[in-house]
Amino acid sequence: MIRSELIQTLARDNPELRPEEVEAVVTTFFDAIADRLADGGRVELRGFGAFSTRERSARAGRNPRTGETVEVPGKRVPYFKAGKEMRERLND
Repeated sequence: MIRSELIQTLARDNPELRPEEVEAVVTTFFDAIADRLADGGRVELRGFGAFSTRERSARAGRNPRTGETVEVPGKRVPYFKAGKEMRERLND
């Protein structure tokens, strides 16, 4: 499912809301998660899972075109861990 399909599904299930309102809610939801992760926080949605970040250390990489070794800096990357209810639902 992509973002537009999510918006369409939510709009169909909530006919009292205009599609623009549904899109605003989805945008606000995703922005709140991204902002929290950017601040180094964690977002937990009970029954669904938890979003957090993980540190990746600097490493030596390789340019695939030239084979030259390049230094890849350390960075934070998003991480998702599925909740217990989600894992159970997927493995029924």
